[in-house]
Amino acid sequence: MVAVPEITENSLRSFPKILLHDHLDGGLRPETIISIAKDINYKSLPSYDAKELAKWMLATANQGKLELYLDAFTHTIAVMQTEESLFQVAEECVIDLANDGIVYGEVRFAPELFQQKGLKLEEVVQAVLQGFQSGMKGRSIKVNGILCAMRSDTRSEEIVEVTAKFINLGIVGFDIAGPEIGFPPLMHLNAFDFARENDIPITIHAGEAAGPEFIKEAFSACHASRIGHGVSIRQDITFNNGEASFGKIASELIQRSVPLEICPTSNVHTGIVKLMKNHPVHDFLNNGLSVTINTDNRLMSSTSLTGEFLQCRDSFGWGWKEICDVTDTAITHAFLPQHEKDKLKIRVESWEKDNGISGKD
Repeated sequence: MVAVPEITENSLRSFPKILLHDHLDGGLRPETIISIAKDINYKSLPSYDAKELAKWMLATANQGKLELYLDAFTHTIAVMQTEESLFQVAEECVIDLANDGIVYGEVRFAPELFQQKGLKLEEVVQAVLQGFQSGMKGRSIKVNGILCAMRSDTRSEEIVEVTAKFINLGIVGFDIAGPEIGFPPLMHLNAFDFARENDIPITIHAGEAAGPEFIKEAFSACHASRIGHGVSIRQDITFNNGEASFGKIASELIQRSVPLEICPTSNVHTGIVKLMKNHPVHDFLNNGLSVTINTDNRLMSSTSLTGEFLQCRDSFGWGWKEICDVTDTAITHAFLPQHEKDKLKIRVESWEKDNGISGKD
């Protein structure tokens, strides 16, 4: 009989993981930022030492406010303005995810951010997809892209039309990103309507900095089949002696089986949750909400999917049952055809069997 492995960094890294919420411009290697900055004569980096730059990114992100968290992206975006740099960043992203034991990932990016030197939207997307393809060669991982429109801008209809051009050619979904307060999902309803009419899967950042009403807009009016973050749904749930009572929005979220793309470390850094031990993800999971665990921005939050699961182990006492459950949810709601989901499930179940994890307990 195989002994069930302890939940350690090594065992978690070997576990075949699924990542649904990760930003391309939030996961660069510090060394790559510095190298490209020197090549293009970008002189605004806070440090040209990789370790110091990584520390600065984390310190900037970890200030308890989403708007401050986003400040660090000025530098990553600055070094992603050519096809060559986009290719490199995308290729290294896939390699880094593979090295963390991720077997399927969806990495999102906003092509409009990478036009400072005149690239067309299509050129941005093509360069990233080529980088993804190069990174996947010889590695046991598949990575697809999700295109984001910036919610504070007015180009969402343009971006979703570009999404349609690349759907199933390496792009699998559409999203809006950026500062949430003041920019509700309904501002981009035309783009979401276009996406639904053209069978483009939709995930929407909602309920990160704003309240549950943004979550309601996202899945009810704007056709989202997944919610990015969604932590504020906690405001629509009350607990009495451990029993959960759900408001209308939370009840509908459960009825529709709309999963939350939870990013625990990022949620602490942006101040949505003050302490990891107070994060509601464990209560969500135990009370019928669909939950997945994600990284959001690996550089800014100095994290990995292995690291996120370690946080869940340490803060909530998660065992293999919870880790396998949220992984199964991620596979179920990945923007993939069913036959590819089935292959992923077989792969995960094979690992569980080989490691003596029977019944996921």
